[in-house]
Amino acid sequence: MKRTTWDLVNRLVAAIALLLLSPVILAIAAWIRLADGRGVLFVQDRAGRDGAPFPMLKFRTMVHDSVKMAEEIGLSDPFGLLENDPRITRRGRFLRRTSLDELPQLINVLRGQMALVGPRPDVLPQVANYSADDRRRLEVKPGITGWAQVNGREDIDWAQRFVLDRWYVDHWSPALDLRILWMTATSLHRGEPPVHVDQLNIQRAKSPEVRRAA
Repeated sequence: MKRTTWDLVNRLVAAIALLLLSPVILAIAAWIRLADGRGVLFVQDRAGRDGAPFPMLKFRTMVHDSVKMAEEIGLSDPFGLLENDPRITRRGRFLRRTSLDELPQLINVLRGQMALVGPRPDVLPQVANYSADDRRRLEVKPGITGWAQVNGREDIDWAQRFVLDRWYVDHWSPALDLRILWMTATSLHRGEPPVHVDQLNIQRAKSPEVRRAA
């Protein structure tokens, strides 16, 4: 099956999923609104295919201005986490643990900005510092889940993720996507991942682009 046809299948599945899951999505939105106030969705520009920016959607799991707060609590990696990170809300911990915070990205898939499976979309300041090899992960649409996510997720650093993402780009097939979706579905009820200090992000944080974004 050609990738263009598979993209249409992705969008059809996303539309069906949004319809079937609409009661869950609305319930989560109301839960966040009542408990944590306005700002149910977290919207952030991410790099799509070929690096084109798009607004990625997630349910908000952190307090407002979480990146700025990272500086205040002394976090070297502006996009990283701390053990028992105070920026994550109580509801956010549950949503992250179950991956329910990613449900709004079905809208991104329906819009054609993302796929169900692909490399996770990176933030623009980090993409600006990609090497030529790093940019290979941008040859396909980013995904809600991906090969790196089912082979380590937060347990591995970005250098390892780039290797896994390049492998995915080189070996893509609908069968591989279905395998990744199955592996994702069977690992949704995972525990809290251990905090991993990503030195690559720390190095990138020294660049003017990231400092301005924070």
